[in-house]
Amino acid sequence: MNFEVLIASSIDGLTLGFVFGLMAMGLTLIFGVMKVINLGHGPFIVMGMFAVLVLSQNLGINPYVALPIVIVLGLVTGIVTYFVAVHRVINAPELTTLLATFSVNMMLIGALTILFTTSPRGLSLELPSFRAGTITVLGTRVVAVLIASLVTGALYAFLYRTHTGKSIRAVANNRAAAELMGINSSWILALSFGIGTVLAMVAGSLLATLFGFTVLSGGGLETKSFVIVVLGGLGNPTGALLGGIIIGLLESITTIFMPVSYVPVFEFVVFILILLFRPNGILGAR
Repeated sequence: MNFEVLIASSIDGLTLGFVFGLMAMGLTLIFGVMKVINLGHGPFIVMGMFAVLVLSQNLGINPYVALPIVIVLGLVTGIVTYFVAVHRVINAPELTTLLATFSVNMMLIGALTILFTTSPRGLSLELPSFRAGTITVLGTRVVAVLIASLVTGALYAFLYRTHTGKSIRAVANNRAAAELMGINSSWILALSFGIGTVLAMVAGSLLATLFGFTVLSGGGLETKSFVIVVLGGLGNPTGALLGGIIIGLLESITTIFMPVSYVPVFEFVVFILILLFRPNGILGAR
């Protein structure tokens, strides 16, 4: 095996892993705060992809400059989705919330298909590459890592340094006690769902700068997100980031030894092993 190929694949996997971690962080945040498994996560990722596509191709806005618009769009979309589909069933049995978010999934896929069809799309974006010997790192991947790290840092600063962030953590720990302290849990839950949606859409926007995509791309990415959050620890944002990096490395390195089509099988083998031997994930569930 060529050592330089291994290094190059590891770098690619590491850069991709940060975006995967950000993608899964939205899913695990929603579960950690309100114990809802969001089956609409995949379409939200795709919405981020098509948001930067429309802003870039139709309005001429650079995909990276468009991210603040995507953030606002994601926050509004998440809050509206929460009050329309989740709020009424937030205390219902788990199957009810699953059906509610699955309905959101199907409606969003249908709406996106009507608007954009299922044809493959892609962004034409060129940035300088970084080279060290025979190893080349694409500029788009470097920028994706920087933005994913910045968004992750901003999320932790918000959760641990602001009053609203502390309210979110309080509701996640004990909703009834938080309400007794005067916290409006309905608003906090809606905001948490909105932030989770923002993380999904920002991750989708970054993935759109790296790969081609379709309206149906969210299915595989949503499944990957579930693997990542279980790997890192359900409800644990730090674990989601770690799980994303591990999956990104596994995806890149295993393609050296096996066909690309076998990689999802390998990931699910890892998923099953984690469930069998460490069901709380590497860093533990929260």
